[in-house]
Amino acid sequence: MMIKCFLWFVPCFFVLAGFAQKANYKEAERFMRGNAEKLVGSTKVSPRFLKESDKFWYSYKTGDGTRYYFVDPKAKIHRELFDREFMTAEISKYTHGPVNYKELPVRALAFKEDEKTLKFEVDTFRFEYNIYTNRLVKIDSARKKPDTTPKKSNGLVGTYSPDSTYIVYAKSHNLYMLSVKDSVETQITTDGTLKYSYAYDDTDTTSKRESARVTWFENSERFYVRRSDRRKIKTLYVVNNLSSRPTLNEYEYVMAGDQEVQHEELFLVDTTDKKLIKVPVEKWPDQTLRLFTPGKKVNSLYFLRKKRTCDEIDFCKVDLKTGEVKVLINEISKPYFNNDFFHLSLLNEGEDIIWWSERTGHGHFYHYDGEGNLKNAITAGNWTAGKMVKIDTVGRTIYFGAYGQEKGACPYYARVNKARIDGNGQVEVLTPEQATHEAYFSKSGRYFVDNYSRADLEPRSVLRDNKGKVILELASPDLTRLYETGWKMPEPFTVKAADGHTDLYGFMWKPFDFDSTRRYPIISYVYPGPQTEAIPLEFSVTAAYNVGLAQVGFVVVTFGHRGGSPMRDKWYHTFGYNNLRDYPLADDKCGIEQLADRFSFIDKSKVGIFGHSGGGFMSTAALCTYPDFYTAAVSSAGNHDNNIYNQWWGETHHGVREVKSFEKKTVKDSITGKDTTISVEKIKFETKIPTNIELAKNLKGYLMLVTGDVDNNVHPANTLRMADALLKAGKNFDLVILPGQAHGFMGIQQAFYQRKMWFHFAKHLLGDYSSDQFREIDAYMRL
Repeated sequence: MMIKCFLWFVPCFFVLAGFAQKANYKEAERFMRGNAEKLVGSTKVSPRFLKESDKFWYSYKTGDGTRYYFVDPKAKIHRELFDREFMTAEISKYTHGPVNYKELPVRALAFKEDEKTLKFEVDTFRFEYNIYTNRLVKIDSARKKPDTTPKKSNGLVGTYSPDSTYIVYAKSHNLYMLSVKDSVETQITTDGTLKYSYAYDDTDTTSKRESARVTWFENSERFYVRRSDRRKIKTLYVVNNLSSRPTLNEYEYVMAGDQEVQHEELFLVDTTDKKLIKVPVEKWPDQTLRLFTPGKKVNSLYFLRKKRTCDEIDFCKVDLKTGEVKVLINEISKPYFNNDFFHLSLLNEGEDIIWWSERTGHGHFYHYDGEGNLKNAITAGNWTAGKMVKIDTVGRTIYFGAYGQEKGACPYYARVNKARIDGNGQVEVLTPEQATHEAYFSKSGRYFVDNYSRADLEPRSVLRDNKGKVILELASPDLTRLYETGWKMPEPFTVKAADGHTDLYGFMWKPFDFDSTRRYPIISYVYPGPQTEAIPLEFSVTAAYNVGLAQVGFVVVTFGHRGGSPMRDKWYHTFGYNNLRDYPLADDKCGIEQLADRFSFIDKSKVGIFGHSGGGFMSTAALCTYPDFYTAAVSSAGNHDNNIYNQWWGETHHGVREVKSFEKKTVKDSITGKDTTISVEKIKFETKIPTNIELAKNLKGYLMLVTGDVDNNVHPANTLRMADALLKAGKNFDLVILPGQAHGFMGIQQAFYQRKMWFHFAKHLLGDYSSDQFREIDAYMRL
């Protein structure tokens, strides 16, 4: 009987063993974040423009070391700044030590005013080099030692008026003005206090002079001062466990729905009567305030105020004599204003206003006059005008990034456009390539360096004129070593959202030893937005963790979803409003299903998902919302309870309600002297955001939660509350705490996190449990 059982067990063992696939940790190690980047040098040109010229220089690193280049756009010259071997020989004459010509130890490079003499330092020596005569001169035999003698203070801490007649400062949180001529000090305010101060440092407990939050107007007749009321803002705490004695770090943190938030005040002060005029900036409860002063010389004052509900803003001008406020532009944008692309510029001392708005459903620039009258649309069309790159006030032209201008193409690539401020919405595309373009303009605006790439397109750097014509090819990256490793670019794809018609764009990474006859588990890398998505927009060797993870033995994908990027249109990026937890989940599931139907090598019975921050939040929500679809998740630094996350995120993207009530109050009538009962309006703000904690009972798959213990952005309480809910629900899960790590993981902790993620997915998607035997985190490298 035992022999029969054994004979039955042997074939079953081999059948079961066949289900497990071996994780390729060694290959993953080669392409893990922090390792593979070393295979590539520079991928972009960062120009250092000469002070009053279109000329510039830059350094660029390839497999042949670092070279330095000089560019003269007008003469169409692109050459090395100096001969490296010549420079090595000349420097060695003074340093008397070995110098590697491929990595010259030069620092502090800068051109002198003559635009032909290059200054730099090597070791303790200073040199000057004429780039036209090739003459190197040693200036100092050694750098002067810094003077460590304490300098005596003249006591005049504060902000001088432009004519140096007065100096303004704060003491004990109040405002003081000193006449420089006769040293007469005048106290201007008496109501300053801790965290409600006229000083920059509103937590100072001494009575010494402090810099005040003042800005002088050019005529020196008056200044304005800001004051913030932070007295009732509540605090959060994290513990630094790695200090010699664990210490408590306290910081202010306003959460979604908090009743006590920061309030801003604005005052004008006239130096003649030294009186404080309070500017009536208040309009909406708990509004936010942002100040503007056009031009280098401060001659006028404007401010932008926004409702706490984030759906209405005023742009206002202040009368400097009376403090009266005039609303120039009012705009309502439901459900909220796009913080990422909103732009406001004041030109010609406020005579022209450039304003960005999504009033047509797509973000565009508009031109107003100084009184707030709309003059014309600067840009228009079914595409999005994004970040402002440069404004040419003389030529009355703007340069900006634009998205989605070609129908059917991926809408995420920023191409540089220009448009006339006084135009009719017509634009000119300066960088036609479908890629992410990063532009650096010269001071004159006649030329710009254009760095562009895609996740599946090698980086290229060119010099263009302001009409988009390529003037010069600049240095290009050396990817030889990268390709020798077998590295391959990701593959772009398009799927439909769960609504069946919205296009979603993404990329796929495969193992570099990919076998089309095999079936691979699929893992989705996610970030829900709404301010950005996880899609890589530029060339990347590792694409965060995706390349390394794919080498373990997975197909890794990332793609957008409704409610994500603001680069598309208003409907797309506001899709998740009032549904901050669930909005991206159906699209992720639907997209993976389409890819599995399209490609036979994808095994949709083994689906993983991971992400960081908002992606950590989303990955846990997905695992618990579709427990029969997703098998495993890794969620790092996730805001699992957005009710304890920061105010702007929750209230902007989920929503906050303004709730009015009336309270009975007894007051004494000023005429009769009798008590009278009146109703006083009370306003508070409420929001209730759905949490992952509520989904804990649904968990079926394998979840690994990760957090840094000193994360002061997404507080560790988010992860620990999720863990607590899972414990109470009787669920099994993994919890990783990274000591000393804030919101972004770094160093050995980041490497540990990556490997733990590999192990987690290998166990639960490949069936490879070998990592359970590892006594060292990288033990696989010694197998």
